[in-house]
Amino acid sequence: MPKARFQVQRAADRPGYRPEPGSIPTQPGVYRFRDAKGRVIYVGKAKNLRARLSSYFQDPINLHQRTAAMVASGASVEWTVVKTEVEALQLEYSWIKEFDPRFNVKYRDDKSYPWLAVTVGEDFPRVMVGRGAKRKGTKYFGPYSHAWAIRETVDQLLRVFPMRSCSNGVFKRSGQIGRPCLLGYIDKCSAPCVGNISPEEHRAIVEDFCDFIGGNTGAFIKRVRTEMYAASDALDFEKAARLRDDLGAMEKALEKQAVVFGDGTSADVVALAEDPLEVAVQIFYVRGGRIRGQRGWVADRVEEGGTAELVEDFLLQLYAGADGDDIPREILVPHLPPDPETIEALLGDIRGSRVRIRVPQRGDKRSLQETVARNAGQALVMHKTKRASDLTARNQALEEIQVALGLDEAPLRIECYDISNLQGTEVVASMVVFEDGLARKSEYRRFVIKGDGGEVGQNDVAHMHQVITRRFRRLLDEQARSTEVVTESGPMLVDPETGRPRKFAYAPGLVVVDGGPPQVAAAQRALDELGIDDIPVCGLAKRLEEVWLPGVEDPVILNRSSEALYLLQRVRDEAHRFAITHHRSRRSKTMVESLLDDVPGLGEVRRKTLLKHFGSLRKLRAATVEDIACVPGIGRRTALAIKAAVDQPSRKTVSVNTATGEIDEG
Repeated sequence: MPKARFQVQRAADRPGYRPEPGSIPTQPGVYRFRDAKGRVIYVGKAKNLRARLSSYFQDPINLHQRTAAMVASGASVEWTVVKTEVEALQLEYSWIKEFDPRFNVKYRDDKSYPWLAVTVGEDFPRVMVGRGAKRKGTKYFGPYSHAWAIRETVDQLLRVFPMRSCSNGVFKRSGQIGRPCLLGYIDKCSAPCVGNISPEEHRAIVEDFCDFIGGNTGAFIKRVRTEMYAASDALDFEKAARLRDDLGAMEKALEKQAVVFGDGTSADVVALAEDPLEVAVQIFYVRGGRIRGQRGWVADRVEEGGTAELVEDFLLQLYAGADGDDIPREILVPHLPPDPETIEALLGDIRGSRVRIRVPQRGDKRSLQETVARNAGQALVMHKTKRASDLTARNQALEEIQVALGLDEAPLRIECYDISNLQGTEVVASMVVFEDGLARKSEYRRFVIKGDGGEVGQNDVAHMHQVITRRFRRLLDEQARSTEVVTESGPMLVDPETGRPRKFAYAPGLVVVDGGPPQVAAAQRALDELGIDDIPVCGLAKRLEEVWLPGVEDPVILNRSSEALYLLQRVRDEAHRFAITHHRSRRSKTMVESLLDDVPGLGEVRRKTLLKHFGSLRKLRAATVEDIACVPGIGRRTALAIKAAVDQPSRKTVSVNTATGEIDEG
């Protein structure tokens, strides 16, 4: 890393440790926040140190939750001025590696991935599968996902490339007794330990093995196939059979390495799947057009920033400390970092040649990028599913919610509500239920908001008030009409006429609304109007993941990594998904009715019959004229008119979630 040109300034350790703006330089550099004990808690870089550091010392309410927590934890800040942004990247990486700050995102998992290593620096190189740090004089391939998979491949290839694979102790002992080990007897080692071949001949085998593993496979397969046919023509069938088996071993080894790029490109393909709390990372290593390895892990998000910033942090942490051989010529990412030229320059210096970072747009590379992205998405889902199924974690989440919100008991039943609409009309709402931290989908409910939808943003509070009022008026009605019976699992409210349990008669331990103070106030007002004072209410605001309570000016801030926040987020996201699904279904029916308005001879009754028969616009469009004519009351002439109407380009519609501001265009 270049030295010199470093100027270090330290802010005075005083309450409100903000340095004087005039004392902060405007050059590029790297800065460190320290806590009261002098520990580095955050490392960052900036093109303009003054502008970047000044952004931290503003009203905390304007800062992101994580940033505010970092600034509040700090006691001093210091910076180092450098000449170029490449130097800033190098210094930032060095400090992150040295100090391991707790507020910097960690894009490295705690697992050690296996490498295929060849000790080319030894007189008689050996092949082995290893983990951990790399050593000088050793050539590495990988990393790979599973050690057993690469060991299986090596075992196949040793019959074609019989190089040494034994440990130094075994190799030395075999030389002393003058007898090779078992691998030498079964022709999976050329036994250089007892002088069966010379060091030069053994090194030639090693070089062929490295070329094959490195991607130069076509030449070897062609050569072995030619030798096999030549031996057959010469009636040397024993040699031909041996070469045939060698050919089969190579092809079997290659079966595990799918060809993804026909032009033999070497690249690393990176994809991310993220949510407000965590990010799943997947990377495929492609060498010589073949997938050589794969890695994946899930990291906590402890910094603010979008996908571009995540990609930049990932590239810096993954490659800045790597060897030049580990960095490919091309890195495919889902989104370019904010300053790709600087990252390319840094990685190019390490590699010794140009490195290109780009987003694939089409063809095989785009297809592989989508595959890696699907793997990242599945990894994130599996991670969350595993966490949700942990009984201890669920109990901890409920206890943390009880303490944070000041509840009398843990909320064993949580109901969450979300509002969605379609261009200001067709306003719908969802209610999802979680019991003991798990979703109870049989008790989910959908609501169609009654009355004029009006404007989206202004009536969202009224819509929430209506939904809460309808749900809990139903609760009071069913409780009044229910009879309590005692069962083996405890008391249960049942219908006195049918004896069936009344699911809607159970009060939740906590009501969660998707939104901030206005939505929370509307929900609480609805409960007050019904005379219900024993059901707590809170809201989860999506932007900063803040928990709002009715009548409380400041939000409750839950720890980012807490099980309580994770559970509330899952509940809120499930309510949002359920609401979106509901109004998309209604949108499809609305679009069908709109398209069929002008069809002559098609009245309201036959329109409803048509909708009931096909169910959606997509199915109606896919139907033939004969299919439509089969609907009762629809003749062929009317079917032709219907087909012409639904095949015309449809108008664009927009679905808006008014609590979050998310827009879904269709």
